[in-house]
Amino acid sequence: MEGNRQPPINYIERITATYSALGYEPYEWSYIKRESALATINKPLSESRLGVIATGGIYQRGQTAFTYKDDVTYRAIPSDVSTEDLRATHFAYDLTDARSDINVVFPIDALRMLDANGVIGELAPYLFTCMGGIYSQRRVDEELAPVLVERCLDDEVDVILLIPV
Repeated sequence: MEGNRQPPINYIERITATYSALGYEPYEWSYIKRESALATINKPLSESRLGVIATGGIYQRGQTAFTYKDDVTYRAIPSDVSTEDLRATHFAYDLTDARSDINVVFPIDALRMLDANGVIGELAPYLFTCMGGIYSQRRVDEELAPVLVERCLDDEVDVILLIPV
């Protein structure tokens, strides 16, 4: 190993162990082949409204923290929120760095710089967060994803930045 470089993480093995420790039945991994719903943008990024969907369990002080067991709720974070008012809770990653600097998992300060420098047209009024590692793919597909899509459409978002954790 060079320097401090760590070996790769076996994601499936790690997640299976994590879910098992939480009392879930053995996870059944599935793969669903779908046609891509991605679309090209019709205007320059510098004229586009940028939205965010982040799975790091980020919430604003005063909002309810996420729970670890199949929490398919989301939080709408105002894009002008004070960084000091952001919190993180999650069962699948070490929160130490996120709690020290929320930008590690939710790069709000960098997004604001992109906005201020004209790289993007503007940030959407709300940035959306949820719990990553939701056990039920069906609930994500049927409950969470449609609501997030609708919120982004309501906010007239042109481009979505997906931030997985």
